[in-house]
Amino acid sequence: MRNNMKTLVLMAGLGALFVLVGQQLGGTNGAFIALGFAALLNMGMYFFSDKLALASAKAKPVEEHELPDVYRIVRSLAQREEMPMPRIYLIQSPQPNAFATGRNPKHAAVAVTTGILELMDYAELEGVLAHELSHVRNRDILISSIAATVAAALSILVRLAFWTGMGRDRDSNNAVGAVLSLVAFILAPLAAMVIQMAISRAREYEADRSGAAMTGSPLALASALEKLEAGTRRIPMDVSPSTAQLFIADPLKAFGRKGGGGMGTIARWFSTHPPIPERVERLTEMAGGIR
Repeated sequence: MRNNMKTLVLMAGLGALFVLVGQQLGGTNGAFIALGFAALLNMGMYFFSDKLALASAKAKPVEEHELPDVYRIVRSLAQREEMPMPRIYLIQSPQPNAFATGRNPKHAAVAVTTGILELMDYAELEGVLAHELSHVRNRDILISSIAATVAAALSILVRLAFWTGMGRDRDSNNAVGAVLSLVAFILAPLAAMVIQMAISRAREYEADRSGAAMTGSPLALASALEKLEAGTRRIPMDVSPSTAQLFIADPLKAFGRKGGGGMGTIARWFSTHPPIPERVERLTEMAGGIR
């Protein structure tokens, strides 16, 4: 509940930021033009995001006889949650990781790497797959698409203001208005990105919580996350940064991204994933009945 409330607050803040900047730079018309353009762009991404994400990760569809344990776990969890059976994909990568995609439960896909299948025991793998199915059930792809739409619209609006001079005549004799326009031009896209990343982290926390509730074993997921922390830090993975946020653990960590408890405040603001030690701590407390 806390993570869902945080998501609602962040989404409201992102929307409010867009309205304020839109009024300042382009007026109502300019704001809605930018929002409409971004909505069309992200609508296409929303409908084709699963294909793009799977292609980016070089994921290949597999049949049940190839990954019987994965099929068994996913089918059991899906039936328990009254969800359609998602498509199963395999990524040939030694890095342990997994992700889910799809605009709704009827169009969902779950992908796992060869590395995670070699590293996890059955209970840990079940925890990871429950986390991914939670993303599908919670419609996190839709939430991410909405957040991306507003963030993209802000960036478009700011660029339109720069190239077309929106707002200059209105504020040419108003020093305060000019300063506000300059501040919006510099800071608005940055603020939108920070909020978008915060929404992504909140959805990861919620998928941890609801995934652990789905299996009834928070400690199994906590153990899996600890293995993922070590594996993603040590083993690189060839994946596009645009799809990195879909994975249960940051797949680009081995390329120099900081993670864990030592992540600085600024780095946290721009991180799509919460620090794994904090996720493990929450799951441990959940197992003890605190959360």
